[in-house]
Amino acid sequence: MKRILIAEDNDSNYLLMSYILKGHYDCLHAHNGQEAVEMTEKDKPDLILMDIKMPLMDGLEASRQIRGKDASIPIIALSANAFDSDREAALTAGCNDFLSKPISSKACLEMIAKYLE
Repeated sequence: MKRILIAEDNDSNYLLMSYILKGHYDCLHAHNGQEAVEMTEKDKPDLILMDIKMPLMDGLEASRQIRGKDASIPIIALSANAFDSDREAALTAGCNDFLSKPISSKACLEMIAKYLE
């Protein structure tokens, strides 16, 4: 089963994402951007769902650092801010795609499948 790293500091958001993905993918949890960078190197997930606003290191900086080491792993940015500028910032930081919160399970699974199937 493919592994997805969910970088999300809010436990209830992580639980929702893991519930959506249950049965389709194995889930790993990073609580901040720094953990996401470390876990990407150590655990080699197949895809990353990256919250943008997190403590210690935000998702944009984490994405830049991951991109500096691995250009191939798909990163999907997650943000409650659905402005075009937020989408642009995520893509500029190295994210492949963008989902705005609240996340639709159908849209989430379709987007992940686009990168992993």
